[in-house]
Amino acid sequence: MSIIADRLSRIKPSPTIAVTTKARELKAAGRDVIGLGAGEPDFDTPENVKDAAIAAIKAGHSKYTDVAGIPELRKAICAKFKRENNLTYTPDQVTVGTGGKQVLYNALMATLNPGDEVIIPAPFWVSYPDMVLLAEGVPVIVEGPESTGFKLQAADLEKAITPKTKWLVLNSPNNPTGAAYTAAELRALADVLLRHPHVWVMTDDMYEHLVYDDFKFATIAEVEPKLIDRTLTVNGVSKSYAMTGWRIGYAAGPLPVIKAMNAIQSQSTSNASSVAQWAAVEALNGPQDFIAERALAFKDRRDLVVSMLNQAKGISCKTPEGAFYVYPSVAGCIGKKTPDGKVIESDSDFVTYLLEAEGVAAVQGAAFGLSPYFRISYATSTDALEEACRRIQRACGSLT
Repeated sequence: MSIIADRLSRIKPSPTIAVTTKARELKAAGRDVIGLGAGEPDFDTPENVKDAAIAAIKAGHSKYTDVAGIPELRKAICAKFKRENNLTYTPDQVTVGTGGKQVLYNALMATLNPGDEVIIPAPFWVSYPDMVLLAEGVPVIVEGPESTGFKLQAADLEKAITPKTKWLVLNSPNNPTGAAYTAAELRALADVLLRHPHVWVMTDDMYEHLVYDDFKFATIAEVEPKLIDRTLTVNGVSKSYAMTGWRIGYAAGPLPVIKAMNAIQSQSTSNASSVAQWAAVEALNGPQDFIAERALAFKDRRDLVVSMLNQAKGISCKTPEGAFYVYPSVAGCIGKKTPDGKVIESDSDFVTYLLEAEGVAAVQGAAFGLSPYFRISYATSTDALEEACRRIQRACGSLT
């Protein structure tokens, strides 16, 4: 009899983490590798946020906190939601976790019964389906093809809803595509949800501030206030404030769900890092002007990568509205042969070829639920991106 629980057979390790780990291993072995797999800003955490963490340490704020987070942070989160999203919450409707990933995991573990269905638009962040499976739920994958801008359509949402549907997971701007929903697009989805009052919405807004070309971010409870009593709005400081390693995510929603999530967390990690929580207070309450400046830098990188990839033979790359990813099609490379005679039969074959032939680490579209594509993170230096794109052009040019 195996010591390993059966539930582990339902899931697989994160492919994005696996790619990043493989790139690090190759670099450590002396290989010239450009890693474009990690969803992590290369900018440093702002100085005022670092100073706040140091001040917290010196003030002795290194003890256990409330499971849901320090009152100062929950108050700052309420102020952020009101200021930026026109959403009104009280501090007891807010929970703080060790990164957005834990917050999402807590929500699913606290609400799913065996057989409950969760609608997940594809392409999706790799962890959503596996979290649902761990919670004994059923992921219902609904494709948003490139022809729709990689976005879920209202008619497809309507078709996917059954009496067993408990959640719709909505990630905008999206990882891996960078696609972002306009207020009008959210309105169409909201109209469907209003007809199905048993379906709740989990919004993953982690890339909220990383939008380009005058795109205006909106979240669904803001667009349709009638949904606020069955919406969990999830966000964090990881991407906007370049605080990935600080591990602070948060959510706001109806009190019974927040209490249930806190109960899960009380028996797992308890509170998020006390020092990181104080740093997050400063991030949310302090100066915000640097966010727009960094977004401009990301936009320039996006434009560079899209232009260079569209010059690669067999690749077609759509310009995304937000986040720091592109999701190019490699349909034109499928069926072609590498210089050593291997046939590219899938996007997994393609990214393996890129890594082996040119030392460029990216993630296959299969990991995100829609092929044949691959994801590149442009959250790295312009020089590295230019060199990586040159290598991709060369690799594509060598296929016959």
